[in-house]
Amino acid sequence: MSTPEVVVHKDRDTLAEAVAARLVTAVVEAQSARGSAHISLTGGTDGIKVLAVLNASPSRDAIDWSTVHVWWGDERYVASDDPDRNEKQAREALLDHVPLVPAHVHPMPSTDSGLSADEAAEVYAAELKGHSRPEDHAEVPSFDVTLLGMGPDGHINSLFPQLPAVHETRRWVVGVHGSPKPPPVRITLTFPAVQASREVWLIGDGEAKAPAFRMALSDAGQIAVPAAGARGRERTLVLLDEGAASQLPPELRRIASP
Repeated sequence: MSTPEVVVHKDRDTLAEAVAARLVTAVVEAQSARGSAHISLTGGTDGIKVLAVLNASPSRDAIDWSTVHVWWGDERYVASDDPDRNEKQAREALLDHVPLVPAHVHPMPSTDSGLSADEAAEVYAAELKGHSRPEDHAEVPSFDVTLLGMGPDGHINSLFPQLPAVHETRRWVVGVHGSPKPPPVRITLTFPAVQASREVWLIGDGEAKAPAFRMALSDAGQIAVPAAGARGRERTLVLLDEGAASQLPPELRRIASP
C-alpha cells in the first residue's frame, strides 16, 4: 500500500474547492488512460460539500460523465427516500445535475428492497464483482478514487472502532449492526475493498478531528483507528484544513499553494 501524503489547505472552503478540482483531474486522467472512471463516494458533511462545490464549478463539464461509474463506500440502511441516505444527498448535490448514464450509478440497496442488511451487502458485493475487470485482480473494481471522510473517533465509511466489520479480511461488503452513530444499521465496504483502490483520498476539516488524524497517521492500527487503514494501492492523499492538521508533526505537513 502507498504511503500517505498530507496536503494542508487554509480553511474548509478552500479544502473543498481543492478536492473538487483534484477529482476533475483524476477522473479525466482515468478516462484518458482506461476509457472510463470508477469513483467511490463518501457521505457526511465533507464529502457532500465537495460534490456541491464540483457541481458549481465550470470544470465540471470537462468530465465525460457518460463513462463515469459512481459507487458508495457505505450507506445508512434506511428507506430510499430518507434524507439521511448518502445516495439521496449525493444526487441532490451533484449526480442529478450531470449527464450520468443511469446504469452507471450504483447505489447500495435500501430497506425498500425487503432484504436484511447482510443480504443487501451480498447483493452489492455481487454488483461490484460484476464490474471488476481482469486487471483489477480483485472482485471489486479498482476505484480510480475512493473519497473518505473521517469521524472524530477515527471511523471511515461505516467501519467503526472495535465493531466486527473492522476485522473483516475476506468479504468486500458487510452489514453493520449497532453503529454508535444513528441509524444503527448500515452497509459498508470493508478494508479489502478500500485498499484495492488505485487512489484513496481521506479528507477532513476542523480541530475536533485533529487528534484522530494524528492517530491515523501514527503507528495506530486500523482496528483501533480505522482511518489508519485508508490506503490506496498507488496513492494515498490526506487532504486537510489547518484545524484538522493542527496536531500533526511539521514533517508530515505540506502546505498547499495559495
